[in-house]
Amino acid sequence: MIKRTARWMVWLLVAAVGLSACTIQVDRQDDGSLRVESQMSEASIQEEIALALGETQVKELTVDLRQGYMQVTGVRELPVGGHTDTLRFDLILGVADGHLTATISEATFNDNPIAEERVAAWNERIARNLERRGQNHPNSTLQSVSVTPAALTMVWRVETRYSRGE
Repeated sequence: MIKRTARWMVWLLVAAVGLSACTIQVDRQDDGSLRVESQMSEASIQEEIALALGETQVKELTVDLRQGYMQVTGVRELPVGGHTDTLRFDLILGVADGHLTATISEATFNDNPIAEERVAAWNERIARNLERRGQNHPNSTLQSVSVTPAALTMVWRVETRYSRGE
């Protein structure tokens, strides 16, 4: 019965992550928990960051994955005069207490520094959005995150009934 339940849970994980534009690899650990590795594409990352920056009205948002961080740029057209504003920042992701963290650095709007309060709010929303997009299971804990030019990779530990001793 436990194997059947575990198979069903893995199937649900695969389906949920598949719908979220991520790729996933699932391995069973010796203690019965699952190790789930999800990879998110640049397009998915861009979508989540755009949602987190929603109040800025930035269009043409671009996320460039680098080794260990992301470069984010965006353009906002002003309705009067045809003037455009440019947003730029670097984004580093990490893990704290099993959750994703986001740290924006060198944030500028038209080459002027952006207020720390705004950057702090963006950090929280970006981390929340990306974690929600990559997680897809309530009994999971983020173990690691890495950014490469190819993808954002998150590794999760998913508790099962067996690993909890039930």
